[in-house]
Amino acid sequence: MKVCVIGGGHGAYAAAAELTENDHHVTWWRREQSAFDALTSVGHLDIKDHRGERRIPVDGGGISVTADLRDAVAAADVIVIPIPAFAHDDLATALAPHLQDGQVVYLPPGSFGSLIFARALHDSGNAADVAFAETGTLPYLARKYGESRVVVSGYATRLPTGVFPARHTDRALATLAEVYPSVERVEDALSGALMNAGPIIHPPLILMNAGPLEHFPAWDIHNEGTQDSIRRVTSALDAERIAVRRALGYAAPHFPLADHYSADGDEWMYGNAAHEKLTDSGDWREKIDLHTHRYMTEDVEIGLALLSSVGHWASVPTPVADGLLALAGAITGRATGTGGRTLDALGLSDLDRDSMSDFLRNGFSR
Repeated sequence: MKVCVIGGGHGAYAAAAELTENDHHVTWWRREQSAFDALTSVGHLDIKDHRGERRIPVDGGGISVTADLRDAVAAADVIVIPIPAFAHDDLATALAPHLQDGQVVYLPPGSFGSLIFARALHDSGNAADVAFAETGTLPYLARKYGESRVVVSGYATRLPTGVFPARHTDRALATLAEVYPSVERVEDALSGALMNAGPIIHPPLILMNAGPLEHFPAWDIHNEGTQDSIRRVTSALDAERIAVRRALGYAAPHFPLADHYSADGDEWMYGNAAHEKLTDSGDWREKIDLHTHRYMTEDVEIGLALLSSVGHWASVPTPVADGLLALAGAITGRATGTGGRTLDALGLSDLDRDSMSDFLRNGFSR
């Protein structure tokens, strides 16, 4: 397949490496071109995973990097965008004029970002028929080091994926399966958004570890930061997510977070015992600024705010989500939902159930 990877974070580095190694034709674009200058001067991308360490050429028969967004996406079958949700709006506006009929835009994960990109396409006047898909996690447990090395401690084995508009689901998933064979069908993009694990795992971990995070120069929230009391809050929060999914008629499997932490439950997105992969790698010991880290700006202020708003719209109580949002606001001094991904901010809160289902299936009117 011809694949365009967009972004310069951990997930984009891992995607560029893996998809090139899997014999796809990869073109890579990122906003900060100076970082690409450093990568191309080295001439290769180093990857380390369970198979060992390898070098992947950059340009010259390997990953093709470009500074031109139009050129990057022009011939792509799939456009993979593993960037933080708070960067979706600007990229969606820049990307919309260049999209073409039949392309699939994949957001891993999305936090309902598929709607942001579809709306930008509609507002741009571009009539291309594009499918926007999103899943519940990055396909990789990955960390990049510098501008030329990425370490992947785990690969996703299951990627529950929803499509907007849902009428494109068959076509989009058939295409995506050529790139990510682990994709699994869910009903629509909102179902895919409600699979996002980040807004369930990370808010309790950062908010209930606020003291150690501010005190120590580095702290591993997945290792010593994951204590029984915090796990109970995570479980209660995840129960709210699953209750919202059930109220909206979305079917199991709901990928409960209990399976992420267990070696005995159903296979989770990263396989069994996914939590041990995080703690054993040692790659998640870091300094987390509670005001600026993406766990706050993405997982709380976008993802958790979305869950809370959908719960209120569906008349499902979400007291744990609401309480965590209130704590986050007290810490940062920012209003909850500042990421603009609530149903009200998206202009969808006045839809009834039937109108929402129709919108999710058919998209924006042409």
